[in-house]
Amino acid sequence: MAQIDMLYGDSVRLRAIERTDVPTFTRWFNDPQVRRTLLMTDPISEDEEHRWFEKQLESPDKIFGIELPTPEGWLLVGNIGLLELNWKDRSAKTGIVIGEKDQWGKGHGRDAMRTLARYAFEELNLHRIELEVFDYNERAARCYETCGFVREGTRRQAHFADGAYHDVHMMGILAEERTEG
Repeated sequence: MAQIDMLYGDSVRLRAIERTDVPTFTRWFNDPQVRRTLLMTDPISEDEEHRWFEKQLESPDKIFGIELPTPEGWLLVGNIGLLELNWKDRSAKTGIVIGEKDQWGKGHGRDAMRTLARYAFEELNLHRIELEVFDYNERAARCYETCGFVREGTRRQAHFADGAYHDVHMMGILAEERTEG
C-alpha cells in the first residue's frame, strides 16, 4: 500500500489505515447495525481482519481511515476507499462506513466522500467512481446524491436481509458531476 499524505475535508481527515486500527474495525464489523449496510454479512474475528489488512498492504486499493479532530487528538470514526481501480477506464468503486454510531447523521460521511472524490478526480485523474447502496439505506443514498452521485440502475431483489429481498441501487459519479457545496 503506497503511502499517501493525509487528505483534509471540512470536518474530517482521511489517512492511511494502520495495523493498530484492526481492533476498531473488528468492533465495528461485529455490530449488526453497522454491518447491515455493508456487503459483509457475517461477524469477523480480529485474526480475519488482520489477514484482510495484510492483503491491503499489497493491494492497489486505497483504503483510508476517517478521523475527526478532538481536544485529545484525532478520533477514528470510519473508513472509506477506492476499490478495483481500473486505470484504462479511469474508474474505481467506492465504499464507506461510519463505524462509530454516535457519529451517524452528522455529515462526516458526506465530507469524507467529497474529500475522496476530490482526491480521485483531481489527484488520480479518475473519470468515474461507482458504488452500490441497499434500498433500505436511505441516509446513505441521500449522502451520495448530495455529493453528486446519480442513480444509474437497480438490481431488483438482489440482496437478502432481515428476512426479505431488497433492491440494490447502482450509483455513479463522473468527474464533471462532483459537487463541493
